[in-house]
Amino acid sequence: MIIRRYLVKQVVSTSLVVITLLTLIMMGGRLIKYFGVAAQGRLDVSILFSIIGYRLPEFLTLILPLGFFIGLMLVFGRLYVDHEMAVLNSSGVSKHRLARLLIPLTVVYLIVQTALMVWISPWGLRQYYQLTSTQAIRTGFDLVRPKEFISSGSYTIYAGSLSEDRKNLKDIFFYQRAEKEGKPDVMILAKEATRVEIADDTASIVDLLQGRRYEIYPDTAKYTQIEFQSYRLRLESNDKAKFESDEVEALPFSKLWQTREDPVIASELGWRIFVPFSVVVALALVLALSEVTPRQGRYLKLFPALLIFASLIVALMAIKTRVSRDEIGIWAYPAVLMFYTIVAALFSRKQKLAPKIKNQIKRVRS
Repeated sequence: MIIRRYLVKQVVSTSLVVITLLTLIMMGGRLIKYFGVAAQGRLDVSILFSIIGYRLPEFLTLILPLGFFIGLMLVFGRLYVDHEMAVLNSSGVSKHRLARLLIPLTVVYLIVQTALMVWISPWGLRQYYQLTSTQAIRTGFDLVRPKEFISSGSYTIYAGSLSEDRKNLKDIFFYQRAEKEGKPDVMILAKEATRVEIADDTASIVDLLQGRRYEIYPDTAKYTQIEFQSYRLRLESNDKAKFESDEVEALPFSKLWQTREDPVIASELGWRIFVPFSVVVALALVLALSEVTPRQGRYLKLFPALLIFASLIVALMAIKTRVSRDEIGIWAYPAVLMFYTIVAALFSRKQKLAPKIKNQIKRVRS
């Protein structure tokens, strides 16, 4: 049908422009943050765009429904402002029929959003955590710059000079904060250091020469000191850097389903299953909120509509928190979606309902 092709073309082009702009804004801010971290020597510049690529699906899970909603609002608003909706209505095509013509496109967005939330975004997060966890070990010595203090995790490292091949360092300062309470911090001063590479060993290994090692107990005057001619410093890498269960958002769907009785797992499972249906609610809300007169302009109701759609996302986030605390069940996700859909359906039929309600009130009064 010509009308369907016209609507689909308008909605897709508009929503893609909005999604692209929102993505550039969000990713641009995050990229600036990562550049700042790299400038401090805590991140390898070569992996910046890999990090951005792995985090992109996570951002799209929220940007895609919002972009689809804004695209629908702008297209329907233009139909009203340019009198196209009046022409369609006079031809027997109501706004509800236009919404039915957009159902296949909504299903496509629903499938894409589901794929992002169930598979693509968790995979990207797993790759991101793996990259950053190994980077936390690597940056300690790989990013050392002469006469600069470099912090990486619990380590702080300083080198007075560095050879071109980055294997020989001089005037070394190394400080490691204790990971457990009651354990001492470690400070090492050495004249020289040589990096050691061992095959099939992912740890960072450095041989320190002619120095002192201190164990310092914070908030006390207690410390120990030893002198050494040669001391091998070994920073173990995380063998589980591929990620297991520390971050629920990165867990594969199969693992979530196996332990779905846990409240935290259940909250994440419900989030991935039900949040994609927000694109369906977006179509229902647009029917109720997009109607304007030519004099009002199509942007009049855009901001209030954005607040209403944002309240839906905020409500789903609040439910996720409550479910993780075992305060409510996973049923709350579809309940909120159904509530917004029903309210949107009632408001979209207000022109038909208002006269009936008014007549009913008159009959009651009489």
